[in-house]
Formats: sequence, C-alpha cells, structure tokens
Amino acid sequence: MNNKPIIALDFPSEKEVFGFLNHFEEPLFVKVGMELYLQEGPAIVEKIKGQGHDIFLDLKLHDIPNTVKSAMKGLARLGVDLVNVHAAGGIQMMEGALEGLEAGTPSGRSRAALIAVTQLTSTTEQQMQEEQNIQLSLIDSVLHYAQITKKAGLDGVVCSVHEAEAIRDICGNDFLRVTPGIRMAGGDSHDQKRIATPDGARSDGSSLIVVGRAITKAENPVEAYKRVVQLWEEN
Repeated sequence: MNNKPIIALDFPSEKEVFGFLNHFEEPLFVKVGMELYLQEGPAIVEKIKGQGHDIFLDLKLHDIPNTVKSAMKGLARLGVDLVNVHAAGGIQMMEGALEGLEAGTPSGRSRAALIAVTQLTSTTEQQMQEEQNIQLSLIDSVLHYAQITKKAGLDGVVCSVHEAEAIRDICGNDFLRVTPGIRMAGGDSHDQKRIATPDGARSDGSSLIVVGRAITKAENPVEAYKRVVQLWEEN
C-alpha cells in the first residue's frame, strides 16, 4: 500500500467514476464509499482495480461480531488495499473483522490493512456529548477508540488531523492515522467540521490523507491532484 493522497470517489455511478479517472495517466489511491458501492456493487471495485489503482473500501462496518466477520471475509476476496469498521462496535467485533479478513484473503496475497473509525470528522464535541451521550472531550473519546483498536490488533484508525499526533504518541508511528477532511487553503469545508490542509496534515502526524471535492470538483482535477501531492510530500 502506497502513501499517496487518497482521492474520494464520491460519485453515484460508474460512468462518472471513469469519466474522472480517465483524466489521469498514473495509478492512484482511491476511496470507494457507501454511495458508490451500494449503487454499483462489487463490480466497480474489480473494474477500478483492473486499471491498477489502490483502493480504500470505506464501508464502516458496524454490526454484531459474527456478521462483521462474515462480511469482511467476503470483502477480502475483492483484493482491496484498505478497509474499515467502526471502533464503537467494540474489541470483539474488531477482532472478528480481522479474523474474517485474514480468512477471506486468497492464498499468496497480503491481506488489506484494517482500520477503525473513531469519531467522524463531521462530528463536533457538542454533538458527541449531546447526541451520543459520551461525556468526554472529543480528543479523549478518539484516543480511547484508538487504544481499543490497537488492542484488537488492527492497523490503525480514521481520525481527524487534530487527533493524529496524539494517537501517534500513544499508539506508535506504525499505527495508521488516516485523516479525511482535507481541504486546500481557503477552500469550502462542506459538511466536515474538523478539517486541515495537506501540508498541515503531514506536519500534524497523519499517515494518509483522504481528499474529495478539492480534487473531484476542481476545474482541472489533474492539476489539483498534483498540487495536493506537492503539499503532502514537501514537509
């Protein structure tokens, strides 16, 4: 798995996905989320893989342990590079996800990296406390989820840039910190609350960044991607 910026393919159809990907002449690291996967099914993953791209399959599994284990066993056959669950499902569920992923990975292949969502980057501390009834600070909630994710044997977490350094300090540098909510300076924050720029993410401890509309909605997606890469790599 490479450390290129991950482009979020938040499109509703295969036609739009390949209309975007066809602008590029190099292999990318892309994210397939629920919208696209539920519209197009596993076939879209196979087609994107067929073009040589790495894939983060972002389905955020969260169910009883056995269901997640079985689902992850099936997803493992798709040959993606990174998958995720919700840390709120608990240690047993995360351990089941890892078991399913290992069992479903074809012989001779490396399993996908498995990470867990801590708190969504669209969530504020007030929302977390009032709606989830988690009476901690946001950072303490995220750090708790990171610690139980590591205890379950997973490879890292999804978090905001603002928690990445603290997670690195308590879980180690090899523990992945995958950070969405990446925007260019002066860009629209859209529905994200905890955001950062690519260069800010690097200096603040992110392992991988996920960039969506700053690239996919740009007038020139290739140039926008190159600028993100430059900012991400220059620190």
